[in-house]
Amino acid sequence: MSGGLRVTADQDTGVAVVTLDRPAKLNAIDLETASELSAYWLALRFDDSVRAVVLTGAGERAFCTGLDRGAQVPQPDSPYMVDDPLLRIGPKANDLWKPVIAAVRGMACGGAFYLLGESEFVVADTTATFFDPHTTYGMVSAYESVYMAHRMPYGEAGRMALMGTAERISARRAYEIGLVSELTEPGGALAAAVRCARVIASHPPRGVQGTVRALWAAKEAALAGAFAQAPPLIALGNLPGERQTELFAGRRTDGFRVR
Repeated sequence: MSGGLRVTADQDTGVAVVTLDRPAKLNAIDLETASELSAYWLALRFDDSVRAVVLTGAGERAFCTGLDRGAQVPQPDSPYMVDDPLLRIGPKANDLWKPVIAAVRGMACGGAFYLLGESEFVVADTTATFFDPHTTYGMVSAYESVYMAHRMPYGEAGRMALMGTAERISARRAYEIGLVSELTEPGGALAAAVRCARVIASHPPRGVQGTVRALWAAKEAALAGAFAQAPPLIALGNLPGERQTELFAGRRTDGFRVR
């Protein structure tokens, strides 16, 4: 694929590797990449040769750092409507019920949680860190917090969302609290995720896809209810864009604690 997404598929194993391929931008998602992700998930519904997917980021520094701050996203003048280009980047949002495993190296923050939240499980190497910068820059962590509250203990999700850029969750801590299911040496997350995907892809696909759908059904009603609250919370709680930009421009890159 073109733009910010790279896809390779192994016809023998039935595993596709989807790579966010914007390493110079820490794999931040621009509008083109968001559209590519949605289009790929939709197309994959019709491709029976792919039975499991590994999602990862290019380079060593980041899995994904959320929405590219250069993206221009006009918003309706209403507290009840928000145009969020990341709402359609995940597989479940595109009615795809093939298993997706996330392989994380480096930073995963903010909008990355739309992808981690719609993956079946996460494999990470010891360089991985997880954090949510929204509150630091005067924004409500709405969709991200909802996703993470279903992937980790409430107190951990709350602490991550509220501490902003002051703290990052280490790979080890993420493993301890269940956000990460397997921890590898540096550079090993992708291979470990592919190993799992090959096993899953070897099983009869209808049983696998039905299991994915059942797992998602266990939490989708709660997600839908929480998502319905997000637009007014964002409209009421976010600082104006220019003020967010000022806070972001004044950020410190070394003033955080890893726990």
